[in-house]
Amino acid sequence: MVLLVAGILGSTGVTAFAGGVPEPSGYRTDDYRAPTPDTLKGARVVTTDEAEALWHDKKAVFFDVMPGTPKPANLPAGTIWRDKVRKDIPGSIWLANVGYGELNQKQEDFFQDSLIKYTGNDRSRAILFYCMTDCWMSWNAARRALGWGYTSVLWYPLGSDGWETAGLPLEEKRPLFAP
Repeated sequence: MVLLVAGILGSTGVTAFAGGVPEPSGYRTDDYRAPTPDTLKGARVVTTDEAEALWHDKKAVFFDVMPGTPKPANLPAGTIWRDKVRKDIPGSIWLANVGYGELNQKQEDFFQDSLIKYTGNDRSRAILFYCMTDCWMSWNAARRALGWGYTSVLWYPLGSDGWETAGLPLEEKRPLFAP
């Protein structure tokens, strides 16, 4: 009987027995490098081919939301600091640390101000969020943008990993941080 039900559900596209990750009711606040849902209610999930087409046609603003570590202001004199190299989809804006489940007021203001700046304050402008495969940061950021009234939110769950695997170009980026 279980096999019959599983077979029927499998043929209808329902993932109840497929081991899919359900969408949480809120933001993911821990274990950010873990399997993500296949969906994000209100957003369109895009494949690498779709992301590439959007990128080539300049049909969306691309936001990388990987966390970053700013150079500490109080480093002792003579300390060598090396930023971690991050390779992004060319033309992306790297908004560091806005994909956490909980943001402080400075981070939230920075994120909102950045969206306004890079969309020209057009909440219908297509915006695409990514980080890496199995990274909840982009899911959280896209969900947050939806909550702020953005209507053309795209989520690319394979992120820079999927882009690189497809042999598409990457460029080194420096992150933007909340002031």
